[in-house]
Amino acid sequence: MQLKINDKTYDVEIKRKLGNRNTYLRVKDDLKIYVTTNTFVTDKEIEKTIINNKNSIIKMIEKATNRVKRKEEFTYLGKVYDVIRTSSDGIALGENKVFVNKYIEPKEIDKWYKKEANTVFKERFDLCYKNFTRKIPYPSLTIRKMTTRWGVCNVKSKRVTLNLELIKWPIYCIDYVIMHEFSHLIHPNHSKDFWNLVEENCNNYKEIRKIMKD
Repeated sequence: MQLKINDKTYDVEIKRKLGNRNTYLRVKDDLKIYVTTNTFVTDKEIEKTIINNKNSIIKMIEKATNRVKRKEEFTYLGKVYDVIRTSSDGIALGENKVFVNKYIEPKEIDKWYKKEANTVFKERFDLCYKNFTRKIPYPSLTIRKMTTRWGVCNVKSKRVTLNLELIKWPIYCIDYVIMHEFSHLIHPNHSKDFWNLVEENCNNYKEIRKIMKD
C-alpha cells in the first residue's frame, strides 16, 4: 500500500497482531508509514483510517524528516558542516564540509568527538584555571556524555565532568561551563555569591546561558 502526499509517494507497511484492539500509525526515519492493527482489520478500513488521519501523518513525516536532517548534521565548535559520505577512511574536516566514510557508525563519530574533546577541553581547562580569579586546587577532568547537564563538579573529590556534547558548541560556551564548575569549588551551591563569582570570571555568562538554553 502507498500514500501520496504533496506529490510524494510514501510506502505503507501493515503489521497485524491478534491482541491489538486499536490501530496505530507511526512514521519512522525511513519515512515509511507503519500501521499496527488487529488481525481482522481489512485493508479498506486501514485506508480509511489513514485518510482520516492525513493531517497527523503529514506532521509525523515532517518530524521524521527533521530527525533525519539532524542526524546528518555535523557540528564542531559551533560550526555546522555539510556531511559528505565518501569511501575514504575515517572523518576529515574541510572548510564547510566534513567527509565521513559511508559505512561509519554513530559510535565511531562519537569516538572522533571524544578524541577532539580530550585535546580541546584540556586546553580550555588549563587556560580557564590559569585565568580563574580565585585560588582553587587543580581539579581532575572527566569527559562523558550526559543528558541533563553540561557539567558537574564533585567538590569532595575535586573532579569536574564535562559533557561530550560541548565539543559541538563554540569555545566561549565551553569556557563558561568550565568557569561555572570551577566556581562551585568556592561556592558549592547556586547562591548569589556563586553567580557573582561566575560573572567575575565570565562577564557575559547570562547571554551564554540564554544561547545554550535556546
